[in-house]
Parts: sequence; structure tokens; C-alpha cells
Amino acid sequence: MRMLITGAGGMLGRDLTETATAAGWDVVPLSHGELDINDRDGLESRLGDERPDVVVNCAAWTDVDGAEESAAAAMATNGVGAGNVAGAADGCGAWTIHISSDYVFDGAKQEPYVESDTTNPLSAYGHSKLAGERAVAENAPDSHTVVRSSWLFGAHGRCFPATILRLAAERDQLTVVDDQHGCPTFTGHLAQALVRLADGPPPRGTIHLAGAGACSWFELATHVVRLAGLDCQLVPISTDQMPRPAARPAYSVLGTERHDLPVLPPWQQGVEEFIAVRV
Repeated sequence: MRMLITGAGGMLGRDLTETATAAGWDVVPLSHGELDINDRDGLESRLGDERPDVVVNCAAWTDVDGAEESAAAAMATNGVGAGNVAGAADGCGAWTIHISSDYVFDGAKQEPYVESDTTNPLSAYGHSKLAGERAVAENAPDSHTVVRSSWLFGAHGRCFPATILRLAAERDQLTVVDDQHGCPTFTGHLAQALVRLADGPPPRGTIHLAGAGACSWFELATHVVRLAGLDCQLVPISTDQMPRPAARPAYSVLGTERHDLPVLPPWQQGVEEFIAVRV
């Protein structure tokens, strides 16, 4: 079985490449420089040559704040580009697994969001990810899985825990937002779940996969600092005290209505594994 991974040079893409290869998949990992998902003709040609069974789209615009000033660019990658991948995959008989985000929700629910809940993104980034979900469904209506996940962090890229490690080593005190809640998800764990989905048959439609449990950014930072043994005082603050260009949902914890999905380990275990490889 052959798996083609777009965005394979990124944090999740690198973990997925390693995990799928170890699981026996014939993996074709393609970074942005090797395959531009905004090039529909190039996508169709490359996928036609490679003939994958499954295409996992890890390519994405991930700069949430930057998307506010570059909404068109974010939409081109997260929206149109996602549809291009799905269409090219469908055209060569491959199944599409597309990675989306908890930021398609507005955070007003105050209990875990499930797949059928109404979406209402607050930011340009969230709008672009929702557009991508719709484009995938339109371009591969019978051969797609949209995977919403939350607060990704991993060993191979820029992420919140890595930033906390760096700043906590440099400073005596840090302020961290404590009124936004989500499900921190270790990309090593998500990669394992994606391989299980690909082993299939993959579920059709939209599913939620995220680290088990939930916390605030402050609670996540506290766990990172404690496990790393750093001597830095963390001070909880509100979102209003740290304004950002893009609005974030106050509560984007993900749950699921499905009973046939992989269950990821608790987010705390993900932090432990992250610390083991980063410290």
C-alpha cells in the first residue's frame, strides 16, 4: 500500500512519514518545495505518476495571526489547495485524509465539540480551514476523511511547548493565557492514529482526533516547565491582557460522536514524550 504525504517537511508530516514507514507503508513524502498544492495540474501529474492508495494532506498555512493580514494566501493554501489535493487524489482513485482544525468553531459551546456541531470560525485562519473542509468534500465526495485536531505540538517544528521551553530558560517569569481551553495533541500520537485510519477502510466524512483531556494554555505551559525542571514563574492572564491579531475560540475542546475511531493518549503523555526528545 502506498501513501503520499503533502507537506511532509512540516511537524506532522515528518512524524507521519516516520510512523507510516515503520508500519510498512510505501511512503512518498513530498515537501512544499517538491509539490505545491496550489498547482492543480502539477498535483494531478505527480499523483498520476505515483499512484498512491491514500493521500494525506498535511500541507497548510499555520500562521494564525499572519492569516489576518494575508487572508488570501491562507485561503489559497488551506481552502483552494486542500480542494486541489482531494480532486487530484480522487482522480487517480486514492482516498484523501485531510487535516483540519478546532478553530472552525467559535468556542461558545462550553462543552466538547462533536462532528455535527455548527461551525462558526472567528479568524481568517479558521475561515480558511473551514473552506478547506468544504473543498475536500466537494472534490472527493465519496473518498475523503476530514480530521479535525487541536493545538498540535511535536518534535520537528515550531510549537507552543517549544516556545515555552525556550522562553522559560531565558526568563524568570512568563505570563500565559489561562482562559482559552483546547486539547493539546502530540503529532507523534496523531501520526499513529492517521496510519490506523489509513489501514482502513477510512471513515468517510468529518471526524475529531485530539489528545485526550483538555487544559488551558497556562496549564499546558505549567506542565511543560515542570517536566523540563525549569525555574521560571508562570503567571496566568486573560486573553484581554494579551491581545493578538486573530481571535481565538475560548473553548475548542474536541469530542466525538463516533465509536470507531482511534483514541489518542492523554495530552500529558504527549508532553512527556515531547520533553524526552526536546530536552
